Amino acid sequence: MSEKMSENWYDRNILPYMIDLACGVKPVHRQREKIVPLAHGRVLEIGIGTGLNLRHYDKSKVTKLVGLDPAMQMHKLAEKRRQESGMDVELVGLSAETIPLPDASFDTIVITFTLCTIPDPLAALKEMKRVLAPGGKLLYCEHGAAPDENVFQWQKKMTPYWKRVAGGCHLDRDIPKLLLDAGFTLESLETRYLPGPRMLTYNYWGVAVAS
Repeated sequence: MSEKMSENWYDRNILPYMIDLACGVKPVHRQREKIVPLAHGRVLEIGIGTGLNLRHYDKSKVTKLVGLDPAMQMHKLAEKRRQESGMDVELVGLSAETIPLPDASFDTIVITFTLCTIPDPLAALKEMKRVLAPGGKLLYCEHGAAPDENVFQWQKKMTPYWKRVAGGCHLDRDIPKLLLDAGFTLESLETRYLPGPRMLTYNYWGVAVAS
């Protein structure tokens, strides 16, 4: 088997379950619980992945839910969780850098543990701003660059290797800066280390609005 074929097999058959396991641990679900229930109206979830957020939505507040994710191999698990949640979800298998949806078409955008893997996160955030309706909110919960210099230096060193086995995940992205550079204002921002290796677990979460 060639190296390329081996990578494709890994991405299709192993990676979705590894990510699902890592992103489904209790501390991560507690973080999801802090922002996902705030979603209301027409909702776009960027990087819906295996559907781990679906159980956290307040169905009484959501009128429409679209899940965007280029990793089609993840959608099998997402569909299973959609059925369990009882929510009507439209799955779109495309990248966030070019969102094939009209301007100002969503009241809420949800991104959780997603910006780390998007190849061009700034372009993706600008697209999110475009499709967000006036007065709409971007709910975010992401891991990224740690404030401790020694931890951050390890994040920078390990990212080239880590992203090869973790679906393109970058450990060292500055989440608040990306949001600000894309034209958002941070209505709220909280941070902390989650349980686990510090290189992987510095978390940012809150609400952003278009400037």
